[in-house]
Amino acid sequence: MNRRLPRIAMLCGDGPSSWFMYNALAGEAEVLAVVVERKPSSRAMIRHRLRQLGWFTVIGQLGFIAFNRLLARIQHRRIDELILRYGLRADLPPAAITHRVHSVNAAAVRRLLRKLDVDAVVVNGTRIISRAVIECTDRPFINTHVGITPRYRGVHGGYWALVHDDAENCGVTVHLVDTGVDTGGVLYQQRIHVESSDGFNTYPLHQLAAAIPLMKQALRDVVDGTLSHRDGVGPSGLWYHPTLGQYLRYRFSRSIK
Repeated sequence: MNRRLPRIAMLCGDGPSSWFMYNALAGEAEVLAVVVERKPSSRAMIRHRLRQLGWFTVIGQLGFIAFNRLLARIQHRRIDELILRYGLRADLPPAAITHRVHSVNAAAVRRLLRKLDVDAVVVNGTRIISRAVIECTDRPFINTHVGITPRYRGVHGGYWALVHDDAENCGVTVHLVDTGVDTGGVLYQQRIHVESSDGFNTYPLHQLAAAIPLMKQALRDVVDGTLSHRDGVGPSGLWYHPTLGQYLRYRFSRSIK
């Protein structure tokens, strides 16, 4: 008997990784809606980080973010090579199914999800999703995280694994979404293998390419009624952007690019 296509909605950040995931899933799922949230304001993000991390760390992170614009230009050939190697496509989803919102936590998003008859909600690159959104439907929310959880929650999990000489846990996780930061039950995990030509801006491409078949399998599990989760790899840790000082130190002392 032929398996029917999963019916999904997507909650996305406005960026290439979301389009890569959309195009990878579009041929193997019926995408009913793609909700794209506006990038949170830089001022609000800075205020949030100041409360958590303090001035010294945040200034260092802002320095790295500025420096990384140059780094991305330096690594652009490798980025293009990997996009071609993995067949990643950044075509925008059709306007008819695209809903642009200020935040995925808006009331309009809850109304949309209640109206749609989906099997699952695929999340990619959004802010933390509120309990009100998660509980507005009984369908699973499934996220791709570029790190092995819960050991590398937060951001840049592949980079931090390499910094800590933990290549065994340099990888990607497809997991259920709860109200924590990458704390939901693990569905699938996959290690990646980086090459000498890789760096900070190419690790996520390896991770996304590894995650796409895992996400497809998770959606098949939903349709088959076999979706199950497990604990990930501990201990749990929450990671942030490196500071410029940290990046340069690890670059020259450990050759982590």
